[in-house]
Amino acid sequence: MKILLTDTGYIDPSLIRDAGHDVVLFDETAPVPAEHRDAEGLVLWGGGGSGSAEILADMPGYLTRLRWIQTLAAGPDNVLAAGFPTSVAITSGRHFHDRTVAEHAAALALGCVRNLPTAVRAADRHEWEPTLGGAHPIHDPDRLTTLLRARVLVWGFGAIGIATAQLLTAFGANVRGVARSAGRRAGFEVIAVDDVESALPWTDLLVMVLPSTPQTAGALNAERLALLPRRAVVVNVGRGATVDQAALEAALRSGAISAAGLDVTDPEPLPADSTLWDAPNLLLTPHAAGGRVVGAVERIIANAAAVEATPLGEPITGLEAQVPRSSH
Repeated sequence: MKILLTDTGYIDPSLIRDAGHDVVLFDETAPVPAEHRDAEGLVLWGGGGSGSAEILADMPGYLTRLRWIQTLAAGPDNVLAAGFPTSVAITSGRHFHDRTVAEHAAALALGCVRNLPTAVRAADRHEWEPTLGGAHPIHDPDRLTTLLRARVLVWGFGAIGIATAQLLTAFGANVRGVARSAGRRAGFEVIAVDDVESALPWTDLLVMVLPSTPQTAGALNAERLALLPRRAVVVNVGRGATVDQAALEAALRSGAISAAGLDVTDPEPLPADSTLWDAPNLLLTPHAAGGRVVGAVERIIANAAAVEATPLGEPITGLEAQVPRSSH
């Protein structure tokens, strides 16, 4: 089976070749060379880089033998929007980024709790910031200073949310999740999204791990931000559109919340003239939480085998992390 493999995934093509496949590395930001447009499999991030969304949108017109696409991104939104026929099976990067995104969420939370934005800016000025050292209360009403016994709400309690909750629990935090329905997941209490407003006044640390959908746009709006206590920290490792960015910046500037850690913004990249860059107590990273695929080779090989085992013209079965096409 001929498989086109993105050259930016840090995936060793020899491991897939050893499973009996013809693997061709390609540049995701350029059209596929004519001699390789007969590929049956495509492994790519899916429209995440500069210009690559437009390149992706052209692929359905010339990759006419394509049977299966494996995205390395957890969300296949860009691939689904590109217009591939429903005969092309799509499998997502679900679980590839659980641990690494959870690590980043924890890093942003710890950075905010330990006031690293202020420390870094002082260090850039070659100044020893006196307010950061010395004695501090364990539970300051004005700002969260430790994760020990912190009351954490993880909004978006899928695999990444659960992995984040497990890490934060190791620091002594008390964690609950927010999902569409209430219950328990992986040992954690989960509240329904309809009840989130009643939980926000209780929350010291709010971690957003929501995907971008019409239902989640602006989920953390000005009204919900106002329900958080002033000591609260907000971390977003989901999608920028799920937070009202202007309202979040206003909350930081007014002191309505104590700090925020953002790995995602709206738009991305954040424009150089955005006032968000200079918001106080903000730790900002450039959508860097993921990008390190874990377990991709094994899934690619397993899914390629499922494709090969299915006769042409028949629906492919046995795929891992297959994305339903009927709803798109």
